Amino acid sequence: MIRRALPLAVLAVVLTACGGAPQQQQAAPGEAKPVALDLRTSTPTAAQGLDKVTWNLPYEPQTLDPIRSFNYAENTVLANMCESLLRLTPDFAIEPGLAEKADNPTPTTWVYTIRKGVKFWDGKELTAADVAASLKRHLDPALGTWWGDYFHTVQKIEATGPMRVTVTLKQPDVLFNQAMATAAGAVVSAEYAAKKDLGSPSTGVMCTGPFTYQGWKPGDSLTLARNDAYWDPKLAAKSKELVFRFIADETTAVNALRSGEVDGQYFYLPPAGLGQLRESTTGSVTLGKSLTFWTLLSAAKSGPYADPKVRRALSLALDRSAISKVVFQGTAAPQRALAGAEYWGYERDTFQKAYDALPQETQDLAKAKQLLTEAGNPTEPITIAIQGSAATHEQTANLIKATGEALGLKIEIKVVPVEQYGNLYSDPKAREGIDAFFSTWYGNVPDPLDIYTVFLAGSRTNFNDYPAVDADIKKARAAYDPAARAALVTGIQTKVTQDVAWMPLNNLPVILYMNKRVTGAVPSFPYLYYPWAAGLGAA
Repeated sequence: MIRRALPLAVLAVVLTACGGAPQQQQAAPGEAKPVALDLRTSTPTAAQGLDKVTWNLPYEPQTLDPIRSFNYAENTVLANMCESLLRLTPDFAIEPGLAEKADNPTPTTWVYTIRKGVKFWDGKELTAADVAASLKRHLDPALGTWWGDYFHTVQKIEATGPMRVTVTLKQPDVLFNQAMATAAGAVVSAEYAAKKDLGSPSTGVMCTGPFTYQGWKPGDSLTLARNDAYWDPKLAAKSKELVFRFIADETTAVNALRSGEVDGQYFYLPPAGLGQLRESTTGSVTLGKSLTFWTLLSAAKSGPYADPKVRRALSLALDRSAISKVVFQGTAAPQRALAGAEYWGYERDTFQKAYDALPQETQDLAKAKQLLTEAGNPTEPITIAIQGSAATHEQTANLIKATGEALGLKIEIKVVPVEQYGNLYSDPKAREGIDAFFSTWYGNVPDPLDIYTVFLAGSRTNFNDYPAVDADIKKARAAYDPAARAALVTGIQTKVTQDVAWMPLNNLPVILYMNKRVTGAVPSFPYLYYPWAAGLGAA
């Protein structure tokens, strides 16, 4: 007997039964999809600064060491203190930063001319020695950089003049220079770069940004102060003090925002209390353009989910609009490829045409059933890991489980405690017995290649050893010509999407809440690497 996919109303009941009741009215099957979201890159300009702004983080940072800060809370703080050689702007452009220019005299050479007149907070002038010392830390295995994917092609880094740094690559690599606009290119003073406890509460950092490090009370708060000697008047901080709190419990955080105890917060996933924040009389919610997406990462090297036909069948049967409405409260648009429009920093027309040619993110149950028949109608279970105490994981997994079972697939859900979930990304043993797991994944620069590089052979992120695009990724990373690179990358995208190497689900906007007394924060994804709080002040 042919089984039909469960309608949205039934899926909503499934979610309600597991404790995740939807907060919005659901559309009936066949209704039009939600209108496009209004995603911003700026908020109204502040009239003047404030003496103090209090901001909440989703958790307490583990460190402020730039080479080991590759996550939301850490980068939210660091972006206001430690500047990079280049700057990723709120509208996803890359412009000069601490390097006033970047030259590429040969395919394997980058020469950075360091900006004169920039001073660290202690009054010492920035030199090439500071830049070289900061970047070389990524090459030291003992320090354990989290930005290694951008440095594996680097042969050497050296100061070749008082204000000039030369980076020699082992092979051409278009992503290296773009990464200098992220925390991968962040600069600390050479003196601090040598400190073993750099980024700890007792040591902090020594940088050049519009806010200075003042102190960190573990378990309580972290304080920054305005740098009145900052070099760039366009990004001089308006407010005097910025205090970060670490309220991790969502309910407590939402209540603190609504009461005015804290002035603002970025959310990378919609909190359960998003409806309360939207209806709040003390502040407002802004959705920002983003590079973040919700995806099901493939980890299976054998069994049903290792078969691209099975993955495609499940993907074709899935109602992504239901995930948007039920799981993400209408904030997350369905996505047909891993890299969405905000990644198209060059050759936009080429990427738009390639994206439009991909299968739409609507259900095709007949095709899904046909693919499963071609795959032999597998009966072995597919195990999907979810993070404990994460409603978005549980709700999405239940939607996929219901979809799979309606097709005749047996899907099992394995709950991994929150403190162990991160091991799935780094430890193959932790992934044993797991076919797939959810992630809020993001690239760092406006180039789709930054996402598809995860499928390089031998990469720590190629969890299922997907082999089909390795050669083209290497060619694309060596292609400095934008048109040639776009042609390669769109081909990679087509293959990855067809094989559902990872399953694209939904684009995740930045969710910014600000009290009505403040304005000026950057609402888009570059807030992680751009001094987003410099313009923060009185509404």
